[in-house]
This record gives sequence, structure tokens and C-alpha cells, in this order.
Amino acid sequence: MAKYETYLRASALLLAPLLMCLFGVTAEGDFFEDIDITWGEHGGVNILGSNSLVLSLDQSSGSGFRSNAKYLYGRIDMQIKLVSGNSAGTVTAYYLSSEGPNHDEIDFEFLGNLSGEPYIVHTNIYTQGIGNREQQFYLWFDPTKYFHTYTIVWNPQRIIFMVDNVPIRVFNNYEARGVPFASSQAMRLYSSLWCADQWATRGGLVKTNWSYAPFKAYYRNFDAKACVWSKGSSSCPSSPPSMTHNTWQAQDLDADGRRSLRWVQKYYMIYNYCKDYKRFPQGRPRECRLSRFS
Repeated sequence: MAKYETYLRASALLLAPLLMCLFGVTAEGDFFEDIDITWGEHGGVNILGSNSLVLSLDQSSGSGFRSNAKYLYGRIDMQIKLVSGNSAGTVTAYYLSSEGPNHDEIDFEFLGNLSGEPYIVHTNIYTQGIGNREQQFYLWFDPTKYFHTYTIVWNPQRIIFMVDNVPIRVFNNYEARGVPFASSQAMRLYSSLWCADQWATRGGLVKTNWSYAPFKAYYRNFDAKACVWSKGSSSCPSSPPSMTHNTWQAQDLDADGRRSLRWVQKYYMIYNYCKDYKRFPQGRPRECRLSRFS
């Protein structure tokens, strides 16, 4: 039996690199090893352990971090507990972004509010430096009471935003129809907690009350199942093996996912650029006319 167990352990060690080569990197993040503090290094970012971190905001500074790795496609999961109490004027940002003026970006931004008022989840997608694809939602729970999982799925076919594995937004790849898509620039994961009271709460009418500082957002269980981009090449094969729709590299919405998306859009969506006809008097953006989820 002991020899058999030793054989199994050895086989697992040998198979692990092969599976990573075939399916890309599957990595449960380590905050000590996998992130770089971008601001707030003097107490604004508090790493409590390999899978637990706190961002703080006070009147002197916000705070933030980014992943050391760059990704070209992946599924990024993070459990976050947002700023509690009077969080008006604060923004907790969680997003993927490349660099430069023509960057690509996939955004979650959580806009704080007065005590007892709901957070707004602001989403946006930039391609080649151009965004203007905002959709906003309320949540169906209090995001400050417990941790919840916020997910970005980014594959060659589509981008999916999910909350606790419930899809809230889908942006399909229509490059063949003339709609730019994030398909060529590797991106890092970023997150930050900062003051944006000139616009974040009721269009800037409600300002941050600094007597409630420091404001804190809590993070845990960073998980990147992704293709790491390094030195001009990807950790994933150029032609991945065929996979079911449940894996991130070909993930789409099944019937339950489509029902969940329609439920969120019906009851919790509060702004959709595709429905803002006054904003686009010359006609809605092309992706709005092509997608049934717009």
C-alpha cells in the first residue's frame, strides 16, 4: 500500500506540469507572492496572510495593489467584503487592465453610498483606449456584511461578469463584425480603494464624511485560472484541446445562466448604455444591435 501511495503521489507530480501546459495556469493566489502594492504601502495595504488582505482609505491616501503576472485570457475570482456604514464618495475598484493610452480594461467598480442605501456596481469595458460601455446594477444582498465572490471570465469568445457565480453581464466578441474586443493585450489584475466624491455618489452631490475613516475593504481567496503572458508568449497552447462549456476557456451561458442574466437585468440593472438613446442620437453602438443581452 505504501508503495502504491508513493506511486500515486509521484504520478500526480509528473502530471501537474502537463495539465498546466494543456489547460493554462490554475493558481490559487498568494498575496505575499503574487501581488505588488501600487499605493498605500505605508499602512494602507495590510496583508493578513497568504489569502487575506485589507485595503484602507483615509484623508491622506487610498491604497491599491496589482498582480505580478499578466494574463491574456483567464477567469479571475476574488472574494471581497466592501466598505461598511457610510461609504459615500468611496470607490472600490477591481479590474483587469493593460498599459498605455490604447489600453484594454475590464472593470468592476463598487460605488459607496450613505448608510442603509445600496451600493452601485459599475461595469465598463475598454478596448483600444475607448470605454463608454457602462452598465450599472444594484446587488440583491448587503455586500458589506459577508464576503461575496466577484468574477471576470475573459476568453476569446466573450467577457462575462459574475457575482457569486450569477452572470450579470456578457460582452461577446464581435470583432468579425467591426466591434473591437480585448484580444491582443495582456492585462494585470488591479484593485484599489479611493475617494471619488466628485462623482461616485449621486453624481457628486454626497461627499465623503471623513469622520468615518479609515474606510476598509477586505479581500480573500484570490484565484486566477488564466494564461500567463511572459516574454511574448502564453502559458496556454495556441490550440487548446476541446473542452466543455463549463471551463473558462470556452465558457458560455447555459439555459440556467441565461435565465439568471435576464433576472438580474430585469430587477437589478439601473443603467445600460445600450438603452441610452439620448446619448447616441446617431444610433446605438454596433454591439448593442448585435447582442440579445444588450
